[in-house]
Amino acid sequence: MTPPPRWKMAIITWLAVYPLITALLLLLGPLILGLPIPVITLILSVTLVALLSFVVMPLLTRAFQPWLRQGARPATRPETDVAEGASGA
Repeated sequence: MTPPPRWKMAIITWLAVYPLITALLLLLGPLILGLPIPVITLILSVTLVALLSFVVMPLLTRAFQPWLRQGARPATRPETDVAEGASGA
């Protein structure tokens, strides 16, 4: 199968990122408020990427699989030059 269209993956990614970053800011905000911006960005980005890669995106792509694959065409295989049954001698 061919991969889903990029626009569909962009929508799924946004559906994952928006609530996740909101939750992270609500949960971690009070703990990281006084830290320098680069440290806050580091903490949030590492946490966000790990959660997206290993938890959220696998769940969402599985849940939205029918929609992601809707209208997708099977990947084509390149033709071979070897005739069927040829011994190669």
